[in-house]
Amino acid sequence: MTLEERWRRVMEGKAEAERGAGREVGSVRLLAVSKFHPASSIAELFRLGQVDFGENYMQEARAKQAELAGLAIRWHAIGPVQTNKAKEVAGHFSLLHTLGTEALARAVLRRLPENAVQDALLQVNIGEEPQKSGVAPSDIFGFVETLLEGGLTAENGAQLRLRGLMCLPPNCGEGELARPYFVRLRELRDGLETRFGLELPELSMGMSGDYRQAIEEGATIIRVGTDIFGARPPKA
Repeated sequence: MTLEERWRRVMEGKAEAERGAGREVGSVRLLAVSKFHPASSIAELFRLGQVDFGENYMQEARAKQAELAGLAIRWHAIGPVQTNKAKEVAGHFSLLHTLGTEALARAVLRRLPENAVQDALLQVNIGEEPQKSGVAPSDIFGFVETLLEGGLTAENGAQLRLRGLMCLPPNCGEGELARPYFVRLRELRDGLETRFGLELPELSMGMSGDYRQAIEEGATIIRVGTDIFGARPPKA
């Protein structure tokens, strides 16, 4: 199966899931996870109409951004970002999916250009797994309160803008086993909006094996890699 055929199959599956959930077709964004895959594949998908691409490793991402600078791609940072790598993220991505510490939030804000806005999602460790990054569900309200109290606008007018939540649940990609965690993420988002008066429209959840369940539970962004690009080549 070609790259185009795989992408079209995922797009058809997404549309079917949207219709099944009573949602408008096209209302959920497909994020093509392109880590380890060449810039030429990204360019091919972009020509087909795929706009959003997710990268896990900042050095690899920045190299691809430079190579594909002439294309109006929306780049997403979806891997963990160390505080000392904040400069590689700030202002270079449409959306940061993995904001999980106050230190990272402050580092990104400090490195944003004047009057720039960096959209970000709070990564929630929805299954409270010690090996995974993110804020525990029980800590998310206190975390957001701390961020808001510290301010999300810099002296130069730059702004870190919270847009929603992201999760990687236990049993990730295993269909119905992931559904309760998607429900929990949506409930946390709703609770944050109510308590703090925030608008948090984005829920980044669902991958190749469970994006249908994620769409049914309110996902606005699904992250799909292998089902689009095929098996990943080994990391160089």
